Amino acid sequence: MDEPMRTNTAAYEQTIRSTLALAATLADSDWHLPTECPGWTVKDQFAHIVGVELTLLGEPEPEVEVPEFDHVRNDFGRWLEAAIHVRRPVPGPVVAEQLADALERRLVQLPGLDPDRVVMCPDGREGPYSRLVKFRALDCWTHEQDIRRAVGRPGNLDAPAAHAFWELMSVALRRIVARPGKAEPGQSVAFAISGPPDFDAAVRVDGDRRGHWAEPDDPTAGLSMDLETYVRLTAGRCTADAVTVQVEGDAELAGRVLANMAITP
Repeated sequence: MDEPMRTNTAAYEQTIRSTLALAATLADSDWHLPTECPGWTVKDQFAHIVGVELTLLGEPEPEVEVPEFDHVRNDFGRWLEAAIHVRRPVPGPVVAEQLADALERRLVQLPGLDPDRVVMCPDGREGPYSRLVKFRALDCWTHEQDIRRAVGRPGNLDAPAAHAFWELMSVALRRIVARPGKAEPGQSVAFAISGPPDFDAAVRVDGDRRGHWAEPDDPTAGLSMDLETYVRLTAGRCTADAVTVQVEGDAELAGRVLANMAITP
């Protein structure tokens, strides 16, 4: 197993084990609490992770007719919902057991896979399998945080997968600042994310109205927020009016960027 695969696998494993440890503390009522993913309860979040992991293990897709839920808007959403809907009659602790079993099987599977095998990643780009595992760490950690917010038990924000989240999601900031943010050529936006872990970045728009990484010196607008706020905004869990963000400089530019922070559908 090469270094990227080892690092990404460790981040993936850590967040799922953290999620399973949280599951062991949940009361019966906790499993049915709503989360910030429309239509999904705490148990549904677990079922979603299980479904993806079983697909990666090569298991057949569940045979279930998915109702016309309001939160299911396309074929991809319907595919995701199948793994959740088939487990709606299943008690939460049993779904957690399914996740624990899937994790152990994946940890056996991963060392035997070619980390450089080219696969399609969730961002629609081809990349090595090790990058897909990095996306799995990101996704599982994001859903762990969904669960923790729903049950009021914060934790594991400083996980290794938080770095995977930043590294994979922050690349979209260049597009957000330049396009929906409508920054003018020469303008820049700085982002200060406080954790731990802490992240800092700045995007400057060039003459072709494309965003590029830049030094965060004297930005046109500055946005400061904690890591959980950044995750909720970029993962599309809430809108800017639901969180606290410190804005400096050009408030209109900052507002356009904040209004378009959601990266995931």
